[in-house]
Amino acid sequence: MLMPQIAELKNLQLAWIKARRGKRCKIEVINFGKNLTAEIQSIREDLLAGCIRVGDYHYFTIKDPKERKICAASFRERVLHHALMNYCESIFERNAVFHSYACRKGKGRLRAIAAAENAARGNAWYLKLDMQKYFESIPHDKLMERVCRLFKDREVLKWFERIICSHQSHADCGLPIGSLCSQYLANFYLGSLDRYCQSFSGVRAYVRYMDDFVCWSNDKEMLKTLGRSINNFVEKNLQLKLKYDPSPQRTHLGMNFLGYRIYSTHTTLNRRSKVRYRRKVMQLEKLYKSGGLSDNDLQNKLTSLTAFTLPARSWQFHYRALSSFVSATIGYEPGESGRQLDQQRAELPFRQSQQEYSGQSEQQFGVPSCS
Repeated sequence: MLMPQIAELKNLQLAWIKARRGKRCKIEVINFGKNLTAEIQSIREDLLAGCIRVGDYHYFTIKDPKERKICAASFRERVLHHALMNYCESIFERNAVFHSYACRKGKGRLRAIAAAENAARGNAWYLKLDMQKYFESIPHDKLMERVCRLFKDREVLKWFERIICSHQSHADCGLPIGSLCSQYLANFYLGSLDRYCQSFSGVRAYVRYMDDFVCWSNDKEMLKTLGRSINNFVEKNLQLKLKYDPSPQRTHLGMNFLGYRIYSTHTTLNRRSKVRYRRKVMQLEKLYKSGGLSDNDLQNKLTSLTAFTLPARSWQFHYRALSSFVSATIGYEPGESGRQLDQQRAELPFRQSQQEYSGQSEQQFGVPSCS
Protein backbone atom coordinates (compact mmCIF):
# COMPACT_ATOMS: atom_id res chain seq x y z
CA MET A 1 0.00 0.00 0.00
CA LEU A 2 1.46 3.32 -1.11
CA MET A 3 -0.92 5.80 0.49
CA PRO A 4 0.27 5.33 4.13
CA GLN A 5 3.83 6.02 2.95
CA ILE A 6 2.76 9.04 0.89
CA ALA A 7 0.94 10.47 3.92
CA GLU A 8 3.94 10.13 6.25
CA LEU A 9 5.03 13.40 7.85
CA LYS A 10 8.62 13.08 6.54
CA ASN A 11 7.38 12.68 2.98
CA LEU A 12 5.04 15.67 3.30
CA GLN A 13 7.85 17.80 4.71
CA LEU A 14 10.05 16.81 1.76
CA ALA A 15 7.17 17.65 -0.59
CA TRP A 16 6.90 21.10 1.02
CA ILE A 17 10.63 21.73 0.50
CA LYS A 18 10.35 20.79 -3.19
CA ALA A 19 7.15 22.77 -3.74
CA ARG A 20 8.61 26.02 -2.38
CA ARG A 21 11.74 26.01 -4.57
CA GLY A 22 11.89 29.27 -6.50
CA LYS A 23 8.70 30.52 -4.82
CA ARG A 24 9.81 31.46 -1.31
CA CYS A 25 8.81 35.10 -1.70
CA LYS A 26 5.20 34.37 -2.65
CA ILE A 27 2.54 35.19 -0.07
CA GLU A 28 0.89 31.77 -0.05
CA VAL A 29 4.25 30.07 0.48
CA ILE A 30 5.16 32.44 3.33
CA ASN A 31 1.79 31.93 5.02
CA PHE A 32 2.09 28.15 4.65
CA GLY A 33 5.54 28.24 6.25
CA LYS A 34 4.35 30.30 9.23
CA ASN A 35 2.03 27.47 10.26
CA LEU A 36 4.07 24.64 8.80
CA THR A 37 3.38 21.96 11.42
CA ALA A 38 -0.36 22.56 11.39
CA GLU A 39 -0.51 22.74 7.57
CA ILE A 40 1.46 19.50 7.12
CA GLN A 41 -0.71 17.72 9.69
CA SER A 42 -3.85 19.04 7.98
CA ILE A 43 -2.69 17.72 4.59
CA ARG A 44 -1.89 14.35 6.14
CA GLU A 45 -5.35 14.05 7.68
CA ASP A 46 -7.06 15.16 4.47
CA LEU A 47 -4.96 12.72 2.43
CA LEU A 48 -5.95 9.78 4.61
CA ALA A 49 -9.57 10.92 4.60
CA GLY A 50 -9.52 11.54 0.84
CA CYS A 51 -10.90 15.07 1.03
CA ILE A 52 -8.17 17.39 -0.27
CA ARG A 53 -9.51 19.87 -2.80
CA VAL A 54 -7.87 19.64 -6.23
CA GLY A 55 -8.36 21.70 -9.36
CA ASP A 56 -8.02 25.09 -7.72
CA TYR A 57 -6.02 26.49 -10.64
CA HIS A 58 -4.94 30.02 -11.44
CA TYR A 59 -5.00 30.39 -15.24
CA PHE A 60 -2.75 32.67 -17.27
CA THR A 61 -1.46 32.73 -20.84
CA ILE A 62 2.12 32.86 -22.08
CA LYS A 63 3.14 33.60 -25.68
CA ASP A 64 6.80 32.55 -25.72
CA PRO A 65 7.59 30.65 -27.90
CA LYS A 66 3.92 29.98 -28.69
CA GLU A 67 0.68 30.77 -26.94
CA ARG A 68 -0.17 28.39 -24.10
CA LYS A 69 -2.69 28.46 -21.28
CA ILE A 70 -0.88 27.67 -18.02
CA CYS A 71 -2.69 26.20 -15.00
CA ALA A 72 -0.95 27.08 -11.73
CA ALA A 73 -2.21 24.97 -8.83
CA SER A 74 -2.54 26.34 -5.31
CA PHE A 75 0.50 25.83 -3.08
CA ARG A 76 -1.33 23.31 -0.92
CA GLU A 77 -2.14 21.24 -4.01
CA ARG A 78 1.45 21.48 -5.26
CA VAL A 79 2.58 19.95 -1.97
CA LEU A 80 0.14 17.09 -2.62
CA HIS A 81 1.55 16.58 -6.14
CA HIS A 82 5.12 16.41 -4.86
CA ALA A 83 4.10 14.01 -2.08
CA LEU A 84 2.54 11.68 -4.65
CA MET A 85 5.46 11.86 -7.07
CA ASN A 86 8.07 11.24 -4.34
CA TYR A 87 6.86 7.62 -4.40
CA CYS A 88 5.19 7.28 -7.80
CA GLU A 89 8.06 8.71 -9.89
CA SER A 90 10.09 5.51 -9.56
CA ILE A 91 7.10 3.46 -10.80
CA PHE A 92 6.73 5.70 -13.86
CA GLU A 93 10.49 5.41 -14.37
CA ARG A 94 10.41 1.60 -14.45
CA ASN A 95 7.80 1.73 -17.19
CA ALA A 96 9.78 4.15 -19.41
CA VAL A 97 12.05 3.11 -22.29
CA PHE A 98 15.65 4.26 -22.37
CA HIS A 99 15.19 6.71 -25.25
CA SER A 100 12.43 8.79 -23.60
CA TYR A 101 14.02 11.93 -22.16
CA ALA A 102 11.35 14.22 -20.62
CA CYS A 103 10.54 14.34 -16.87
CA ARG A 104 13.22 11.83 -15.90
CA LYS A 105 16.20 12.13 -13.60
CA GLY A 106 19.47 11.83 -15.46
CA LYS A 107 17.79 12.52 -18.80
CA GLY A 108 16.35 15.87 -19.88
CA ARG A 109 16.81 18.23 -22.82
CA LEU A 110 20.62 18.09 -23.05
CA ARG A 111 20.64 14.30 -23.11
CA ALA A 112 17.94 14.27 -25.79
CA ILE A 113 19.94 16.66 -27.97
CA ALA A 114 23.13 14.61 -27.52
CA ALA A 115 21.26 11.43 -28.49
CA ALA A 116 19.80 13.15 -31.57
CA GLU A 117 23.27 14.37 -32.59
CA ASN A 118 24.64 10.84 -32.28
CA ALA A 119 21.78 9.40 -34.35
CA ALA A 120 22.15 12.06 -37.06
CA ARG A 121 25.79 11.10 -37.61
CA GLY A 122 24.94 7.51 -38.46
CA ASN A 123 21.75 7.71 -40.55
CA ALA A 124 20.78 9.29 -43.86
CA TRP A 125 17.06 9.87 -43.19
CA TYR A 126 14.87 10.90 -40.27
CA LEU A 127 11.14 11.07 -39.55
CA LYS A 128 10.21 13.75 -37.01
CA LEU A 129 6.66 13.97 -35.66
CA ASP A 130 4.71 15.57 -32.84
CA MET A 131 1.14 15.69 -31.60
CA GLN A 132 -1.48 18.31 -32.35
CA LYS A 133 -2.31 20.18 -29.11
CA TYR A 134 -1.01 17.26 -27.09
CA PHE A 135 -1.85 18.23 -23.48
CA GLU A 136 -5.30 19.48 -24.50
CA SER A 137 -6.12 16.27 -26.41
CA ILE A 138 -5.20 13.48 -23.96
CA PRO A 139 -8.41 11.49 -23.28
CA HIS A 140 -9.09 10.96 -19.58
CA ASP A 141 -10.52 7.46 -19.93
CA LYS A 142 -7.61 6.13 -22.01
CA LEU A 143 -5.07 7.68 -19.64
CA MET A 144 -6.77 6.28 -16.53
CA GLU A 145 -6.94 2.87 -18.19
CA ARG A 146 -3.15 2.87 -18.51
CA VAL A 147 -2.61 4.29 -15.01
CA CYS A 148 -4.75 1.48 -13.56
CA ARG A 149 -2.43 -1.07 -15.16
CA LEU A 150 0.56 0.57 -13.48
CA PHE A 151 -0.78 1.18 -9.95
CA LYS A 152 -2.81 -1.21 -7.80
CA ASP A 153 -3.35 0.97 -4.71
CA ARG A 154 -6.98 2.13 -4.89
CA GLU A 155 -6.35 5.30 -2.89
CA VAL A 156 -3.49 6.35 -5.19
CA LEU A 157 -5.65 5.63 -8.24
CA LYS A 158 -8.43 7.74 -6.75
CA TRP A 159 -6.09 10.71 -6.35
CA PHE A 160 -4.75 10.37 -9.89
CA GLU A 161 -8.30 10.21 -11.21
CA ARG A 162 -9.25 13.37 -9.32
CA ILE A 163 -6.18 15.22 -10.60
CA ILE A 164 -6.77 14.07 -14.18
CA CYS A 165 -10.46 15.02 -14.12
CA SER A 166 -9.80 18.39 -12.45
CA HIS A 167 -9.18 20.00 -15.84
CA GLN A 168 -10.94 19.65 -19.18
CA SER A 169 -10.04 21.33 -22.44
CA HIS A 170 -13.03 19.68 -24.12
CA ALA A 171 -15.22 16.57 -23.71
CA ASP A 172 -13.30 14.69 -20.99
CA CYS A 173 -9.93 15.47 -22.57
CA GLY A 174 -6.91 17.45 -21.51
CA LEU A 175 -4.29 17.77 -18.78
CA PRO A 176 -3.38 21.12 -17.19
CA ILE A 177 -0.09 22.52 -18.52
CA GLY A 178 2.01 23.57 -15.54
CA SER A 179 0.98 20.83 -13.12
CA LEU A 180 3.71 18.51 -11.82
CA CYS A 181 1.60 15.36 -12.09
CA SER A 182 0.46 16.34 -15.59
CA GLN A 183 4.05 16.26 -16.85
CA TYR A 184 4.63 12.72 -15.63
CA LEU A 185 1.22 11.51 -16.81
CA ALA A 186 1.63 13.06 -20.27
CA ASN A 187 5.09 11.54 -20.67
CA PHE A 188 3.82 8.15 -19.45
CA TYR A 189 0.87 8.14 -21.87
CA LEU A 190 3.16 7.87 -24.92
CA GLY A 191 5.08 4.89 -23.55
CA SER A 192 3.23 2.51 -25.88
CA LEU A 193 4.23 4.72 -28.83
CA ASP A 194 7.90 4.40 -27.79
CA ARG A 195 7.68 0.63 -27.90
CA TYR A 196 5.79 0.61 -31.17
CA CYS A 197 8.37 2.80 -32.94
CA GLN A 198 11.38 0.96 -31.58
CA SER A 199 9.96 -2.45 -32.53
CA PHE A 200 9.46 -1.43 -36.17
CA SER A 201 11.94 -3.22 -38.42
CA GLY A 202 14.51 -0.86 -39.91
CA VAL A 203 14.39 1.86 -37.24
CA ARG A 204 18.03 2.36 -36.28
CA ALA A 205 17.63 5.13 -33.69
CA TYR A 206 14.82 6.76 -31.74
CA VAL A 207 14.45 9.78 -29.41
CA ARG A 208 11.37 11.24 -27.73
CA TYR A 209 11.06 14.37 -25.61
CA MET A 210 7.43 14.61 -24.43
CA ASP A 211 5.37 14.65 -27.65
CA ASP A 212 8.30 15.42 -30.01
CA PHE A 213 9.74 12.16 -31.33
CA VAL A 214 12.16 11.20 -34.11
CA CYS A 215 13.00 7.93 -35.88
CA TRP A 216 16.19 7.53 -37.96
CA SER A 217 17.05 5.05 -40.70
CA ASN A 218 18.95 4.64 -43.95
CA ASP A 219 15.78 3.42 -45.67
CA LYS A 220 13.46 6.22 -46.84
CA GLU A 221 10.67 3.90 -48.00
CA MET A 222 10.63 2.16 -44.63
CA LEU A 223 10.20 5.53 -42.89
CA LYS A 224 7.27 6.34 -45.19
CA THR A 225 5.62 3.06 -44.20
CA LEU A 226 6.44 3.75 -40.55
CA GLY A 227 4.86 7.21 -40.78
CA ARG A 228 1.58 5.78 -42.05
CA SER A 229 1.64 3.10 -39.34
CA ILE A 230 2.33 5.65 -36.60
CA ASN A 231 -0.54 7.81 -37.83
CA ASN A 232 -2.94 4.85 -37.59
CA PHE A 233 -1.55 3.79 -34.20
CA VAL A 234 -1.87 7.28 -32.71
CA GLU A 235 -5.46 7.74 -33.90
CA LYS A 236 -6.67 4.24 -32.98
CA ASN A 237 -4.80 3.46 -29.76
CA LEU A 238 -4.16 6.90 -28.27
CA GLN A 239 -7.05 8.91 -29.75
CA LEU A 240 -4.63 11.69 -30.73
CA LYS A 241 -3.68 13.37 -34.01
CA LEU A 242 -0.30 14.14 -35.53
CA LYS A 243 0.39 17.80 -36.17
CA TYR A 244 1.80 17.18 -39.67
CA ASP A 245 1.62 14.42 -42.25
CA PRO A 246 4.61 12.06 -41.90
CA SER A 247 7.40 12.90 -44.35
CA PRO A 248 10.99 11.57 -44.14
CA GLN A 249 13.76 14.16 -44.55
CA ARG A 250 17.48 13.98 -45.29
CA THR A 251 19.60 14.18 -42.14
CA HIS A 252 22.38 16.31 -43.65
CA LEU A 253 19.88 19.12 -44.40
CA GLY A 254 19.23 19.59 -40.68
CA MET A 255 16.35 18.99 -38.29
CA ASN A 256 14.62 21.40 -35.89
CA PHE A 257 14.51 19.78 -32.45
CA LEU A 258 14.01 21.40 -29.03
CA GLY A 259 15.09 24.83 -30.22
CA TYR A 260 18.12 23.63 -32.20
CA ARG A 261 18.99 22.76 -35.78
CA ILE A 262 20.72 19.37 -35.73
CA TYR A 263 22.85 18.41 -38.73
CA SER A 264 24.87 15.26 -39.35
CA THR A 265 28.08 17.19 -38.61
CA HIS A 266 27.12 19.88 -36.07
CA THR A 267 24.31 21.62 -34.17
CA THR A 268 23.22 25.26 -34.27
CA LEU A 269 20.39 27.32 -32.81
CA ASN A 270 17.34 27.32 -35.01
CA ARG A 271 15.87 30.55 -36.36
CA ARG A 272 13.16 30.89 -33.69
CA SER A 273 15.66 30.48 -30.85
CA LYS A 274 17.94 33.14 -32.33
CA VAL A 275 15.06 35.60 -32.59
CA ARG A 276 14.00 34.90 -29.00
CA TYR A 277 17.58 35.24 -27.74
CA ARG A 278 18.11 38.60 -29.45
CA ARG A 279 14.76 39.90 -28.23
CA LYS A 280 15.45 38.94 -24.62
CA VAL A 281 18.96 40.40 -24.72
CA MET A 282 17.48 43.70 -25.94
CA GLN A 283 14.90 43.61 -23.14
CA LEU A 284 17.64 43.04 -20.55
CA GLU A 285 19.73 45.85 -22.00
CA LYS A 286 16.78 48.23 -21.89
CA LEU A 287 15.96 47.27 -18.32
CA TYR A 288 19.60 47.61 -17.25
CA LYS A 289 19.94 51.08 -18.78
CA SER A 290 16.79 52.23 -17.00
CA GLY A 291 18.21 51.12 -13.64
CA GLY A 292 15.84 48.19 -13.22
CA LEU A 293 18.66 45.64 -12.93
CA SER A 294 21.85 45.61 -10.93
CA ASP A 295 25.11 44.26 -12.40
CA ASN A 296 24.73 41.05 -10.41
CA ASP A 297 21.09 40.52 -11.43
CA LEU A 298 21.99 41.20 -15.04
CA GLN A 299 24.78 38.63 -15.00
CA ASN A 300 22.50 36.01 -13.44
CA LYS A 301 19.80 36.58 -16.06
CA LEU A 302 22.29 36.56 -18.93
CA THR A 303 23.87 33.38 -17.61
CA SER A 304 20.47 31.69 -17.40
CA LEU A 305 19.50 32.92 -20.87
CA THR A 306 22.77 31.86 -22.45
CA ALA A 307 22.79 28.42 -20.81
CA PHE A 308 20.06 27.32 -23.24
CA THR A 309 22.46 27.81 -26.17
CA LEU A 310 25.31 25.68 -24.79
CA PRO A 311 24.69 22.56 -26.92
CA ALA A 312 24.91 24.61 -30.14
CA ARG A 313 27.88 25.81 -32.16
CA SER A 314 26.98 29.45 -31.65
CA TRP A 315 29.89 31.61 -30.52
CA GLN A 316 29.77 33.81 -33.65
CA PHE A 317 26.06 34.40 -33.06
CA HIS A 318 26.79 35.37 -29.44
CA TYR A 319 29.54 37.69 -30.59
CA ARG A 320 27.07 39.59 -32.79
CA ALA A 321 24.24 39.49 -30.24
CA LEU A 322 26.36 40.72 -27.33
CA SER A 323 28.88 42.97 -29.11
CA SER A 324 26.79 46.08 -28.54
CA PHE A 325 25.89 45.22 -24.98
CA VAL A 326 26.70 47.99 -22.54
CA SER A 327 28.12 46.03 -19.61
CA ALA A 328 31.63 44.72 -20.15
CA THR A 329 32.00 44.61 -16.37
CA ILE A 330 29.92 41.45 -16.07
CA GLY A 331 32.35 39.23 -17.95
CA TYR A 332 30.61 39.03 -21.33
CA GLU A 333 33.17 40.92 -23.38
CA PRO A 334 32.40 40.36 -27.10
CA GLY A 335 35.78 38.85 -27.94
CA GLU A 336 35.55 36.16 -25.29
CA SER A 337 31.92 35.14 -25.02
CA GLY A 338 32.07 32.30 -27.53
CA ARG A 339 35.14 30.73 -25.99
CA GLN A 340 33.60 30.97 -22.52
CA LEU A 341 30.47 29.20 -23.73
CA ASP A 342 32.41 26.47 -25.55
CA GLN A 343 34.43 25.83 -22.41
CA GLN A 344 31.26 25.68 -20.29
CA ARG A 345 29.74 23.21 -22.72
CA ALA A 346 32.80 20.98 -22.63
CA GLU A 347 32.77 20.97 -18.81
CA LEU A 348 29.00 20.56 -18.45
CA PRO A 349 28.31 17.50 -16.25
CA PHE A 350 25.58 14.98 -16.87
CA ARG A 351 23.78 13.15 -14.09
CA GLN A 352 23.76 9.39 -14.54
CA SER A 353 20.36 7.91 -15.21
CA GLN A 354 18.89 4.95 -13.38
CA GLN A 355 19.37 2.75 -16.43
CA GLU A 356 23.05 3.63 -16.71
CA TYR A 357 23.69 2.39 -13.18
CA SER A 358 22.57 -1.03 -14.38
CA GLY A 359 25.13 -1.05 -17.16
CA GLN A 360 23.14 0.31 -20.12
CA SER A 361 24.98 2.66 -22.46
CA GLU A 362 23.75 5.88 -24.04
CA GLN A 363 24.46 4.58 -27.55
CA GLN A 364 21.42 4.48 -29.85
CA PHE A 365 20.23 0.97 -30.72
CA GLY A 366 21.32 -0.05 -34.20
CA VAL A 367 23.95 2.69 -34.46
CA PRO A 368 27.55 1.39 -34.58
CA SER A 369 29.87 2.67 -31.88
CA CYS A 370 32.56 5.16 -32.84
CA SER A 371 35.14 3.40 -30.73
